[in-house]
This record gives sequence, C-alpha cells and structure tokens, in this order.
Amino acid sequence: MNLNNAPADKPMTFLEHLEEFRTRIIIAVAAILVATLVAFFLSQPLLNILLLPAGEMKLNAFGIMDGFMIKWRLALYTGITIAFPVWAYELYSFVAPAMMPNEKRIVLPVLVGSLTLFIIGAIFGFYLLYGMIKVMIELFPAQVNFLPSADSYISFVIFFLLACGLAFQLPVLLSLLVQFRILSSTLLKKQRRIAYFILFVFAELITPVTDPIIAPLTVMVPLLILYELSIFFATRIEAGRRKDSLESPA
Repeated sequence: MNLNNAPADKPMTFLEHLEEFRTRIIIAVAAILVATLVAFFLSQPLLNILLLPAGEMKLNAFGIMDGFMIKWRLALYTGITIAFPVWAYELYSFVAPAMMPNEKRIVLPVLVGSLTLFIIGAIFGFYLLYGMIKVMIELFPAQVNFLPSADSYISFVIFFLLACGLAFQLPVLLSLLVQFRILSSTLLKKQRRIAYFILFVFAELITPVTDPIIAPLTVMVPLLILYELSIFFATRIEAGRRKDSLESPA
C-alpha cells in the first residue's frame, strides 16, 4: 500500500517517510484506543476472570481513583493485545521496503507464532497463579494482618501474565537470532546444558520458595520444550538457507 501515491520504485524523501510514519502511528494508536474503549466496557467480566485465582480472598481499595485506574489499566493492556494485528501490520508495512525478500517471508509466521505463544504463555501463567497466590498468603506471619489491595493484586496478576507471555517468546527470539546469523543450531545444541541451568534458575526465581522442586519443574518443563522447539526451527532455517544457496546461480 503506497500512502503517498508515488511509484513503487521511486525512492521516498525524508519528509515523505515522516508523513508515512505519522499516518501509520495514527492508525495504530486509533486501533489501540478503540480496542481499549471496548475492553473498558467489558472490564467487569475481565476482572471476574482475573479474580478467579484469588478464590475467596476479599480485596480492598484505599484510594478514590482505584476503581477507575484498575479498569483503565486492564482495558489498556487488553486493547494493546487485541489491536496487535493492526499495529503489527502498520509496523511491518513501514519497515518492509527496507527488508530483503527472504526476510519478508518470515514476518507472517513470526507474528502469528509470537501471538500464539504469548497467549499460551499467559494461559499457563494464569494456571500457575492459583498455587502461587495460595502459597504467598500462607507466608504471612500470624502477627501480620494481611489487607490485600485490589490495585496491587491486579497489577501483580497483569505483570505476571505479561512476564509468562514474554517468556514463551523464546522460540521466536532464538529463531530470529538464527535467521540473522547471530546464533546457530550447532551453538544452541552445544550450550544446551547452560541453557537448561539458566531456565532452571529462572523457574526458581518466579516460583514460591516453599516448594523448591515441584513448582520450578512445572515452569521449567514447558520452557525446555520451547528451547528444543527453537533448535528444531533453527535447523529448519539453516536447511532452507543451504537449499537456497544451492539453487541460486553462481
């Protein structure tokens, strides 16, 4: 799509690039705002879902603006996620002219895979919250009167779900590094033990300290699967690269 009605092979000036960038930013922001507005009116059922891991725990509000800010923050994060296809497409369309044909071919699979893994990671994190919240509440000494803040709880849940969604981007990140020749499948295989250790440390850090074995393993196992999946994708990328080099004329 040529926003400036200029011939496809005619180089754009700096001002034309700025105008195109401004237009695409406006479209992306508008999509996020519309999705956020819709999510704001659906914030009550969204809140009901986020409160499921809390069980019977009663949350408290300590500020007059807490109710609005909780709904607004939840709506904004939801809006950004829902509008992902729009702002991702606008970003791709802006940088696509500077990309090589082989780089353009991987964009759609990367975007679809990234969104899919993010959703799976967030769902997995939501499952972990049930046990984590119970354990963290049990860690409070008897002398401490726990008054859970609604704003603090929602912020923690959203942050944890985002962290899990981003952690599940491991195959996408490693595949891109292989695609741009920063890493190789040989290196990923060679450093497998170090990678496993790093993933175990990460799992230990984000799970309750009262359960040093089962809980970390619950987190670590899917991360190990994702790492092995990254090696598989890296091998496929390198095989395709070798095939292209053999088929291309000398």
